[in-house]
Amino acid sequence: MAGISYAWHGLALTDISDLKVDLWVYLGLSSVAYLLIALVLTLIIHLGIAKEWISLKTGFHWKTMTVGAVVGVTIYLVVLLSGLSFASHGIEHVVVDLIWQVVEQAVGGLMVSLGIIYDLHRSFMEAERAH
Repeated sequence: MAGISYAWHGLALTDISDLKVDLWVYLGLSSVAYLLIALVLTLIIHLGIAKEWISLKTGFHWKTMTVGAVVGVTIYLVVLLSGLSFASHGIEHVVVDLIWQVVEQAVGGLMVSLGIIYDLHRSFMEAERAH
């Protein structure tokens, strides 16, 4: 998520060139933020699986991407309302940035689902070798 965020803000929109803080401070703080976002996504998805809100059998990837999208909207609203957003270029930029945040976090939800599938596959293979 951090990599595609940097590509979006740094290369596509060139928002990073308008930063008021040092680039390395921004990258360090955003790295911590993305680690926290990844942790929240992982915890929510694991909770959804445990409570059987998310099934591993049907639509698993789509459901985890939806969780990511909801987290993305929530994060965007917090960032926008706190004044930390890049969105100072008009309503078009606000809408495009919101859409991007939803896509970015949906990709994060997909990555969590792929990690869960990998972990389940690895556990299955270890159990098979034990027999």
